[in-house]
Amino acid sequence: MKPKPNKEEEIKMFRETDTPRIYVACLAAYNSGILHGKWIDTTQGIDGIWEELKAMLAASPEENAEEWAIHGYEGFGSLSLSEYEGIERVTELTSFIEEHDELGTDLLSHFCGDIEQAKQALDNYLGCFESLADYARELTEETTEIPQHLEFYIDYEEMGRDIELNGDVFTIEKSYNEIHVFINC
Repeated sequence: MKPKPNKEEEIKMFRETDTPRIYVACLAAYNSGILHGKWIDTTQGIDGIWEELKAMLAASPEENAEEWAIHGYEGFGSLSLSEYEGIERVTELTSFIEEHDELGTDLLSHFCGDIEQAKQALDNYLGCFESLADYARELTEETTEIPQHLEFYIDYEEMGRDIELNGDVFTIEKSYNEIHVFINC
């Protein structure tokens, strides 16, 4: 049985398999029925992306190739990129994902690519819990002295459900028994 990787190894594995990248196609070639393009690693920054994009256009089988479009992308989670997404925007999204890893990708997806809302959510991050019931239990125990004879009568699952239904929090579920809880602003 393999030992579980530590946090640094997990981050490295995530970056190796889910590095944000885009497939940029030459539209002159595409409109002539020729597939010509290149996968570009978006973590290299705006200047590196433009260099690779210009080199791809210069190597086009069509003369005077100037226009391009994004025809594919990876490493952006369930976030959708337009084929005409600007390179500046792609690098902003990539920077956020690099800074906040998989949780950043999930937040961007949750907020439909709105980086400011995703940043605000991170400012209102309450933590990772096994369930909303665990969050409700922690919140209650930190803020209230519960008499020992009443401890078993408190329904934390219902409290967690009510907290979410009231709009006080929103959650991002990563896997079974792993949810991230945020204050809903």
